Amino acid sequence: MPAAFRSAAVADWERRGRYRDLLGFAVFTIDIAPTGGEDDAPVLILHGFPTCSFDFHLVVDALATTRRVLLLDMLGYGLSEKPDMRYTLARQADVVQAFVADVGLSTLTLLTHDMGDTVGGELLARQSEGAWPVDIVRRVITNGSIYIEMAHLSTGQQLLLGLPDKRLDDSFDLGESAFGASLAATFSPRSAVDADELTAAWELVSHHDGQLLLPRTIRYIEERRRYQERYTGAIEDHPSPLAIVWGSDDPIAVPDMASRLHEARPDAALTRLTDVGHYPMLESPHRFLDAVEPGLRSR
Repeated sequence: MPAAFRSAAVADWERRGRYRDLLGFAVFTIDIAPTGGEDDAPVLILHGFPTCSFDFHLVVDALATTRRVLLLDMLGYGLSEKPDMRYTLARQADVVQAFVADVGLSTLTLLTHDMGDTVGGELLARQSEGAWPVDIVRRVITNGSIYIEMAHLSTGQQLLLGLPDKRLDDSFDLGESAFGASLAATFSPRSAVDADELTAAWELVSHHDGQLLLPRTIRYIEERRRYQERYTGAIEDHPSPLAIVWGSDDPIAVPDMASRLHEARPDAALTRLTDVGHYPMLESPHRFLDAVEPGLRSR
């Protein structure tokens, strides 16, 4: 039976998707058929930490007018299973590969955000090595700490990284208010994000007590430091056309990261979204769509 959510939008989102058994885990996925002609390659959307695919709920229908749209909640996130285990970027990439195989895709575009940029980097590296037989024809990368030494980690992120890599005790109370304030602090001061979005984000993070796993799921930052040459190297070097879309008021993945990536890939289209922070798809969905669409079009 579906869970009871306070947020009607979250309940609707769950009804749109299905749970797949991927590598032995229950993973929430959404597969949206194109509503018009299928003029463009399917797009696979990869979300960030600590949220989930719901981040894109305001833009997926517009994206689906000319292409198939696929999303998933990565293991430990959103509506997917949240086992008490060590979380790695390699395992997340394995789950994504299993999803793509399950839906039978051999060609796709990538739209990635935050941690999803890094999972995307691992997938690009595998594809370049011949370990993933999928043709990635285009990609759009958005606000994520692809150059981790440039990231301005929040106080909350630093606190979580300072904790042991284990599940918090059941008595620990992160609290919806504290979480909402922390998430809102990543938005631009000039953004007018509906408070319901913060409620929805908390419901999805805390679903299956996921808030207690935050010290485990955030370990991707340590991996990003350790293997940056692999992840960012693939993001910079993969031959597929690249578009960079960046909220210019991001306090964590600062806009200089977008400049640095553009220096490494001067052929890439760079769009800066002024008065937008870390979550452009929530803060300014129409401008976000206008920015990412050219990067996803097949022609």
